[in-house]
Amino acid sequence: MSATSTTHTRNPSAREVVVTGIGLALPGVATYGDLLGPLPGKGGFDPATGLSGRELRHKDRASRLALRAAEFALHDAGLTDADATFTGAADSTAVVVSTNLGNADSVCEATDTIARAGVMGLSPLGLPQTSSNVIAGWVAIRYRLRGPNLTVCNGVTSGLDALSWARNLIVAGRAEAAVVVGAEPANGVVTKVLGEQSTDAAVAVVLEPVDAAASRGARPRATITGYARARNLAAALASAGVTEEQSVGLWLVDEAGAGAGHLLAATRRIDLESQLGPLSGALGVLQCAAAAAHLESGATGNVLATAGGPRHDATGALLLTPWPAIRPSTQERGQHP
Repeated sequence: MSATSTTHTRNPSAREVVVTGIGLALPGVATYGDLLGPLPGKGGFDPATGLSGRELRHKDRASRLALRAAEFALHDAGLTDADATFTGAADSTAVVVSTNLGNADSVCEATDTIARAGVMGLSPLGLPQTSSNVIAGWVAIRYRLRGPNLTVCNGVTSGLDALSWARNLIVAGRAEAAVVVGAEPANGVVTKVLGEQSTDAAVAVVLEPVDAAASRGARPRATITGYARARNLAAALASAGVTEEQSVGLWLVDEAGAGAGHLLAATRRIDLESQLGPLSGALGVLQCAAAAAHLESGATGNVLATAGGPRHDATGALLLTPWPAIRPSTQERGQHP
């Protein structure tokens, strides 16, 4: 799904949408708090062992990465039981995936097979991997989630766009929760397309209305307050409701924030791709995880995440703000450590 321009700023009458769970499948990064740096560079997710298992058979690499990240995020949100069975409202939980190159290897393999052996050479087990929505489909199947299900493939702003789409679904009442996943694999096809070594990266966040989070004693990590995708950074900031008067404690930048200090002051800036390598569709969702870590740390100021810039067709700007802690009961703390 692609969009040329989207805006979703704060509406006092709308449902507040908060982040309640975060999961990473990212080598060298153990927790989302590590994203604030310096990165440990070791530990964290190990693809050699983490992408194996019966439940991951016959799935492409990006889907396996996404399933692991979703597993960790749903557990973190307190929405799975001891058997990793989803305990939330499955009929109204959406899955929104951001990926630009996720199953490119499967598509290339299928076209190579057709060229070499014709359509009869295709395996029935491999053909589903060529679907552009395969990652979102596998996440929904694994947890029996029957809410809206879609994939955003929108270039450098894709991850931020996916968060906005998920927020819109909840605000509009189309979903009561959403699992947002950004996933990009490391393989030869992706490296060839990018022209540089790719990065195994998957991150998932769980979004819920704040009242639903409060009712089950979940802990909001951040509020998604405003988003805009516009022709340039200045327009995106204005449409997202970001002003010079607001306190921005952390600006998560890529090319969009380079040399743009005149537009907005920020106490600190972090460029995740400069530390982790190309992230493509996973970038915006990973920025959301880093924003939650910043807001949880007690640091002052809101968080701005931007992606895009002059070399791309648009710039995305996402504003995240803190939410006062909801204190769960003793029983709830025991259920959701």
